[in-house]
Amino acid sequence: MSDHLSPSGDATAPEHLDVVVVGAGLSGIGAACRLRAEHPGRSFALLEARDRLGGTWDLFRYPGVRSDSDMFTLGYSFKPWRDPQSIADGPSVLAYIHETAREFGVDRHVHLRTRVVSADWSSADARWTLGVEERAEDGSVRGRTLTCSFLYACAGYYDHDRGHAPELPGIDSFRGRVVHPQFWPEDLDWTDRRVVVVGSGATAVTLVPAMAAGAARVTMLQRSPTWVAAVPGRDRRADALRRVLPPALAHRAIRAKNILFSTAFFQFCRRRPAAARALLTRRAARALGSAELVAEHFTPSYDPWDQRLCAVPDADLFTALRKGRAEVVTDTIDTFVPEGIRLGSGRVLEADVVVTATGLRLLPLGGVAVSVDGTPVELSEQFVWNGAMLTGVPNFALCFGYSNASWTLRADLTHRLVCKVLRHMDRHDAVAVVPKTAPRMAGHPLLELSSGYVLRSIAAFPRQGDRRPWRVRQNYLLDAATVLHTPLSRSLDLVPRTAPRRRTAS
Repeated sequence: MSDHLSPSGDATAPEHLDVVVVGAGLSGIGAACRLRAEHPGRSFALLEARDRLGGTWDLFRYPGVRSDSDMFTLGYSFKPWRDPQSIADGPSVLAYIHETAREFGVDRHVHLRTRVVSADWSSADARWTLGVEERAEDGSVRGRTLTCSFLYACAGYYDHDRGHAPELPGIDSFRGRVVHPQFWPEDLDWTDRRVVVVGSGATAVTLVPAMAAGAARVTMLQRSPTWVAAVPGRDRRADALRRVLPPALAHRAIRAKNILFSTAFFQFCRRRPAAARALLTRRAARALGSAELVAEHFTPSYDPWDQRLCAVPDADLFTALRKGRAEVVTDTIDTFVPEGIRLGSGRVLEADVVVTATGLRLLPLGGVAVSVDGTPVELSEQFVWNGAMLTGVPNFALCFGYSNASWTLRADLTHRLVCKVLRHMDRHDAVAVVPKTAPRMAGHPLLELSSGYVLRSIAAFPRQGDRRPWRVRQNYLLDAATVLHTPLSRSLDLVPRTAPRRRTAS
């Protein structure tokens, strides 16, 4: 693995690569594996701003961090998940990413502490010029440029440098310690201490049972309930399939089983919301042992999958609540006081540690400022073609996974589509490709969830349209059958190598 890009030999000329992948997390490593397998002759590099590869799975180190999808589908189709746990802890997921990078030889293409800050497409030269910041181990930063023929943004959509930090009245008066899960301090000791976790999303429901094992008391303070579903931490049917089938066949069968189940359950929730509400409420009451507590704390006003469903493996959250190691309080914060938090009801939650699991910030393209021929691209004015490429931006793709299923399912389809587009360019001896101008149609948010973290930031992202290939569907079965079979010549404009170059951005 390289710390920085190797010198180009000419100090005044930027290094040139065929493909640059921004980000070396789960998506970036998957993209690199696909590029190496399908385009072995192309030069490529993964530019990673952090000190280590792994992306989100290296960033998040709070207690209990785990996958929120089953690893048989969150893992790569070409690298079977061998661990017995279906819902895996964060360190296991991170180790899997590292193992994949080494096994497929893409770790040698990763350049750490290398942040892409700007990308400008030149129609005259048919290439991207990237402004990067390289950070040395001593913290010093130097800027440089390099060029590439194709740019692929695989940095996800989270802001790794900042979490969502709502105004918390009176926070300065609190005598205890306040931490945000995104920046978990290694020296935090919550043993035998009173902990309040503010929030009710996936991070909060993970933290509460993990911290309850050692804390004196853990309270999850939520403004409103979230749909929470208990799922098995270990997939017994997968275990049975792996006992009787060859490894490769078992992997395909388990993935197919889980894809079918998750797709069917999502469709059930969207098409029969009343029945889905009843099912989830009934299952929560059985796990918690109290229909009254479920009615008060685990019955949201919105329908299932209007916001992302929180999965708790082996009902660990409900177990901690049932055994009295934790509690849930549904109320608003009036103000922080020296001894804890005073609620809108007047009750004071005494605390030694407050964890603000108040959500994440979204950041398009990892914060890269994109321009075409020197003109900044207004991302919110662009449409997404096949969930991958943008109108008005040549030789560029972005990776955007599913919100209702494993991120990697959609990410891998996009990786394969990018490889297909590159082959299409080769066959036609083209130097540039860009989606044809989107027809007049209604624009919709790229993520159609009502979650706060989405609503706060989604307006800055590109839009989806109302029909193929501009519609971003949350359905892997439909996408698997159609995305890679899109007639490229009908929806992409090519610039032949010998054609006069001109400005292509809108």
